[in-house]
Parts: sequence; C-alpha cells; structure tokens
Amino acid sequence: MEQTDILSFSKDELSAAIAEMGEKSFRAKQIYEWLHIKKVTDFSQMSNISAQFREELSRKFCVKSLKIKKRLVSGIDNTVKYLYELPDGQAVESVLMEYKHGNSLCISSQVGCKMGCRFCASTIAGWVRNLEPSEMLLQIYETERDSGRHVDSIVMMGIGEPLDNFDNVVKFLEILNSGGEGMSLRHLSLSTCGVVDKIYRLAELKLGVTLSISLHAATDEKRSAIMPINNRFGLQELMKACDDYFKSTGRRISFEYSLIEGVNDTDDSADELIKLIGRRNCHINLIPINEIKERDFKKSRFVERFQKRLTDAGLNATVRRTLGADINAACGQLRRDSAAEDKPAY
Repeated sequence: MEQTDILSFSKDELSAAIAEMGEKSFRAKQIYEWLHIKKVTDFSQMSNISAQFREELSRKFCVKSLKIKKRLVSGIDNTVKYLYELPDGQAVESVLMEYKHGNSLCISSQVGCKMGCRFCASTIAGWVRNLEPSEMLLQIYETERDSGRHVDSIVMMGIGEPLDNFDNVVKFLEILNSGGEGMSLRHLSLSTCGVVDKIYRLAELKLGVTLSISLHAATDEKRSAIMPINNRFGLQELMKACDDYFKSTGRRISFEYSLIEGVNDTDDSADELIKLIGRRNCHINLIPINEIKERDFKKSRFVERFQKRLTDAGLNATVRRTLGADINAACGQLRRDSAAEDKPAY
C-alpha cells in the first residue's frame, strides 16, 4: 500500500483524513501540532496518541524527511548553505543568512528550473520536477534542527520558479501561515522572473506576500536576450501585472536587478530603468551578479555609479549585501557541481 505524504496536507485535508479513519476531530489538531510545531520526524514520537492509532497512521501515511548531502559554512558572516537530498535522491539548495533583524532562509521550489535565464546557475543542470509542499516546509524544519537557529523570514529565491509550481507553492504558504506558530506571510518574499498570468492569480489570493520581480533589464530587446520569459510576457504586460498586484494587495513590489558588465550596467541602462519604473512605489534591489563558469558574464564594476544615477532620479535603490561569498552562496551552483560529481564516468 502506497503511503500518502501527510506533511503536505492542509489543516482541512488532515481533518478530513482523520475523520475518515473514524477518529474524533481533536486528533487532527494534535497531529498537526506534532508535525508543524514540534516538527517530529516519526509517528512514534506522538506521545499523546495511542500506540494502535500511531500504527494505523504509519501504515497509511509517511512523514517525509530530507538528508543533508552537503553543508558549507561561511567563515565571514555565518551564512550556511545546504544541499538537501530529497526522498527520491534529487537535490535542492537552501541558504541560511544572518541579519540584524533575524535569520532569513532562502528556499527552493523546484528541482531545477525551466526558465532558462542565461546568467543563472539553477537552470544549467536542467528541470526535473516540482517540489511538494512538504519538501518546501522541510527545508525550513531541517535547517532549524541542524543550525539551532530560528528562521524568522523566508525568501523563495532558490532553485526554481515558484509561480511555475503555483498550486504546491500556494499550499505551502497556507500550511506555513496556519501551523500554530504560523509565520506571517508578510515575512515571506516570493521571487519570480515574470510569469504574468500567475501574478494575477496570486494577487487575487491577497496573501500578503512580498513580490520580487527578477527584472534585470528595462527594455524588451535587452531583457529577451538574457531572459526567455520576456518573449512570452513582455515588459508592458509585466509592469501592468505588478501595478495590479500593488493595487490588490497594498504590498510594494521589489525589483531585482543583477548588474552584468557591458550588458545592463551602463548609464543608458540606468536611464531606461528610470523611465520604466516612473513614479511607482517600489524598491529596486541592485545585485552584483554571481559569475558562473558556464557563462562569460562578468560582475559589473559600476554598481555604485548605477545606484547613484537611480537615487539621484528619486528612486529607492539599494545594493544587496553579499553574504557567504567564500562559499558561493548563490543558489544553483552546489546542485550543479553535485550532479556533475554523481554522474557516472564511462
């Protein structure tokens, strides 16, 4: 009998499953607390549930787990990068970062990525599958267990495009927000390369999530050259969807802009970005690009000059603090290297 992934159940789904087993409703609440507050890894640890019912649960359901395949700890700023092995042997990355306001965890939403952004390491090893809600939750739970540090905020900016895994991501958010201690979704940022139809769907849910748009260029010609998604959803469509998201949720959009030498870091590129943003209430996050060996893109030498041009025009633009530089903490590189190491030689 195939076991069902109980960690991916919403509260309502768990209540229905427990009722179907002939148990009273309070049992579902107990199990939910064991899974998502106490974060146990096995039914045998649920001490206020009878041994007989625990056996029934273990026959019908499984509690998934992740293994730490590799852990890198920065000697500079306490950033920890994890390569987690999933139950099917695939791997994803998570990065724990320490800030003054608390600990932030960057998690993955897919094994690999379909989007094909030319400067990104996550897409190089190829897309394999979507992550289940439990596999996104477990990146948080396992990181807290291993590090002994509480995760205060989540950034969905790891491997994968979250809006390409829309239904599982929304269920993950629902469970995260309702799990007793329940993290407020205002402490979660979701990064997308611009899947416009899903931005509208996310806006309708009014979850309070901060939306981060991976912009990286301010004209269709330049953006399409480095981000294939722009051939499907051009900048005009994307900006219209962002305006709708802000109007529907009241949440200010964050635009991510990775600076690539000679591609999008010139004064002209800054002026194009100023024109595109206009008077929108937003934040622009400038990112020194992470160089990867498979691409010839270089980190810009003109980050500060680019920022000044934006701020002089009245835009709110900051440069992202680089964390874990000594361990290549940008997502995608550890999985790519691990896949290469695991590939058999013939």
